[in-house]
Amino acid sequence: MNPNLFDPPLVAILRGLTPSEAPKVAEVLFGAGFRMLEVPLNRPNALECIAILASIKPGDAIVGGGTMLTHADVDAVYSAGGRLMVAPNCHRAVISHAAGLQMVCAPGVATPTEAFDALDAGAQVLKVFPAEMVGPAGLKAMKTVLPPEVPLWPVGGISPDNMAGWVAAGANGFGIGGALYAPGMAPTTLQRQAEAFIAAWRARRAA
Repeated sequence: MNPNLFDPPLVAILRGLTPSEAPKVAEVLFGAGFRMLEVPLNRPNALECIAILASIKPGDAIVGGGTMLTHADVDAVYSAGGRLMVAPNCHRAVISHAAGLQMVCAPGVATPTEAFDALDAGAQVLKVFPAEMVGPAGLKAMKTVLPPEVPLWPVGGISPDNMAGWVAAGANGFGIGGALYAPGMAPTTLQRQAEAFIAAWRARRAA
């Protein structure tokens, strides 16, 4: 599965999503233009939420799990209909297992060593995490040694206002968490913030 097929390349990180909220949150985000949704597994009911999202997503969208640390996590997310594997770390065996299931694999990396290990294990995307620690300068440095076709998605501290600096450094997409979604958020607030991120990305691409 080619991660470059998902446009815009923005992952909505829905930490703390509940099953009751999932349908409306999905409606708002898909309606705003998001095509990748991630539910981190380190919160209750994540797998149920992934199953709900997978059942209602558009055909050009993908959903999956975050904080996927083990083979069991990969299998559980896959069984729930998730086809996106996101992790905060680079665990070669877990990446290979997910890649073998044809999932889009976006493990977390913070160094060139981790980046090349992740690619060797089958990752198609590199989640640059924590982005606040790596910084645009660090991402730019990694970009110079990595294959040019590899997408780099910073995660952590991303806002519509700072996306331009990251894109200038070589970012090809982003994972967006607390600046986009929080449990219990009003749909109107979520829509406003989702539209701000989509508009910021489109402005950067146009530039």
